[in-house]
Amino acid sequence: MAQHSLRFSQLIAFDNAAAGHDGVLSDRSGDLLVKPCKKAEIEFYQTTASHPEFSTYIPAFIGTLTLSANSNPAQAATDLISASKLDYNDLSHLDTSNLANAHQIWAPSNGGKINTDSAIVLENVTARFKKPNVLDVKLGARLWADDAPPAKRAKLDKVAEDSTSKPLGFRIAGMKTWQGKQISEQDGTTLGCYRTYDKDYGRRLNVENIRQGFEDFFFVEVAGISKPIARKVIENFLRELRGLHEVLENEESRMYSASLLFVYEGDGEALQEAFKIEERTIGSEDTSSTDGIGREDDDDADDDDPQLPKTQAVKLIDFAHASWTPGQGRDENLLHGVRNVIRLLDELWKRAAEPTVFDGGTSCG
Repeated sequence: MAQHSLRFSQLIAFDNAAAGHDGVLSDRSGDLLVKPCKKAEIEFYQTTASHPEFSTYIPAFIGTLTLSANSNPAQAATDLISASKLDYNDLSHLDTSNLANAHQIWAPSNGGKINTDSAIVLENVTARFKKPNVLDVKLGARLWADDAPPAKRAKLDKVAEDSTSKPLGFRIAGMKTWQGKQISEQDGTTLGCYRTYDKDYGRRLNVENIRQGFEDFFFVEVAGISKPIARKVIENFLRELRGLHEVLENEESRMYSASLLFVYEGDGEALQEAFKIEERTIGSEDTSSTDGIGREDDDDADDDDPQLPKTQAVKLIDFAHASWTPGQGRDENLLHGVRNVIRLLDELWKRAAEPTVFDGGTSCG
């Protein structure tokens, strides 16, 4: 059973982010994420336990802590926790008495580090993948909350107008894809690398070519992601997104600038093997359910089951401007983006059955 330290001195920089602010940390195992954030996001995460269906579509919330080299934030509860037993309890006490409720003057952060010592501890959605491909899709045509100052509103409205955010309700905020192993022309060594796409890449896309951005993410032939494999990945994402859409239709909330985080195994061989293991396991379970052997007779059966390799995950993230709004109806600003992402992925899923050859690119950087 792996143990995970949350001592400040043992936290390391997180390097699998496709977008967002700097300063995100991870424990050394990579299973846990420590995200600096303001009071509003902390309070939102603390309320998600009262929305169990919604909670299944966000990273598991472990608790809160204070980032300080002079403190031992986890000691109030425990130094070490087991990532295999995410208990959703606070790991430490968070003193919010010194957190400001609002800033008098707003200035754009430009993705820089948030000025706060407070943090949330979350499940690292990118953990346990060999080579995770990561896509961050920013949701909403309106990107600012009611308390946003005029300067921020104007800036974000301009971003929305100049990208796919306004017409489609979403835009690509960033992504990275594994390009597989390639032989160096200089010395013949075998190298592997990622291709990264920053926020400017997503802002340059428009309604006519937005599909190309998703093709770049899913159809990476150079890494062994064949069309049939990519089609299966997309199909699984569609199933999850439709479930999320149904949940959001039954919630009364406002979530401005939230994102969909897509992650799937970018190593083609590892992904195909993981799908094979998954299919064998499902087949074995189906056989067990029909051969007269009742698994319910063994209370410890689930504890003994081997952990399947991860193939993919999609989660709703980034709740700095999120709140529950009883009586105000569902969040159509958010849902508009989710619906259009579903439509686009459905188109890609259908196109993946066609003989067209997709080129995910071969360059890194």
